[in-house]
Amino acid sequence: MDFRLTDDQRALRQGIRELLRGRFGREALRAAVDRADGKNGSDGKNGSDGRGAAGGTEGAGRTGAAGGRPAEGVRVLDRELWRELGAAGFFALRLPEAEGGVGLGLPEAVLAFEEAGRVLLPGPLIATHLAAATVPGAAAGDVVVTAPDGGLVEWLDEADVVLGDATGAERLDSLDPLTPLHRLPRADGRPAGGGAPGRAGTPDHLLVSLLTAAEQLGSAARTCESAVQHARTREQFGQPIGAFQAVQHLCAGMLARVEVARAAVYAASVTADPVDVAAARLLADEAAVRGARDCLQVHGGMGFTWESDVHLHLKRAWTRTRRAGGATESEEELADDLVTAEA
Repeated sequence: MDFRLTDDQRALRQGIRELLRGRFGREALRAAVDRADGKNGSDGKNGSDGRGAAGGTEGAGRTGAAGGRPAEGVRVLDRELWRELGAAGFFALRLPEAEGGVGLGLPEAVLAFEEAGRVLLPGPLIATHLAAATVPGAAAGDVVVTAPDGGLVEWLDEADVVLGDATGAERLDSLDPLTPLHRLPRADGRPAGGGAPGRAGTPDHLLVSLLTAAEQLGSAARTCESAVQHARTREQFGQPIGAFQAVQHLCAGMLARVEVARAAVYAASVTADPVDVAAARLLADEAAVRGARDCLQVHGGMGFTWESDVHLHLKRAWTRTRRAGGATESEEELADDLVTAEA
């Protein structure tokens, strides 16, 4: 089995990178962060907006300022960019051509989501991608779709369609300024809700985990590049800080985690095996979280400032670890496989 990228896959990855570089570069990222920081509050519940069961609710996101939501008419999510992604085939990547899609497979979707992770592209990308075949307008980027996942719902206020029951969801103060969160009410100590991620082991559940791993991989690669670039240009005691062994070890460790995670994620996209997906998710989560933390260390004090982008990668990486297929689920999947193999 050949896991190397084809020329077409490289061209796809480069095309998406150029699209995102032109439409969601650093200035656009910081503008989105500033909008979120200026409009989001810390209060509020969302139990009276009538969001119901699967099939969704039209018009979500047109709520007022109550409960710390964005004010009337103000959206943090860039709808024009969302439609451009749809026009570029981002959401319809795996739809058959006969159904108006691009007709590609899971490996190509992983490459696309890896590029989205590099630039910290905001929005419920995975839920909308998974809904492309079933929700009218999702494939074209005209409709934003979200779904409950592990007791949380991302981008609930700005979604047009909610797949699953989000009734009574309460707004949380999200660590990541570009991932607004709501928490579902709990009954008998267990989170309510369901939706696109599905039960453990289902196809949608595996796709959420794998595409999240792809986003984590992209973020990890970007923070590794940022650390290396800073180590080459920042000088102390008359020489670049990259000349110091401690910094070299941090950068080398980041690169090693990225490349191991990349091999695992690409392989899982080809096999689609639950055990491979679990391994890829664990490695990608570690690469993203540890990589961002090490990148902060390389940047020193300036890495902890609001003006730096490093903390945004760390916050997004932490937030993604809470999605379907996180550490506990993936570890249990791998443990079950080992027990079965030994039996």
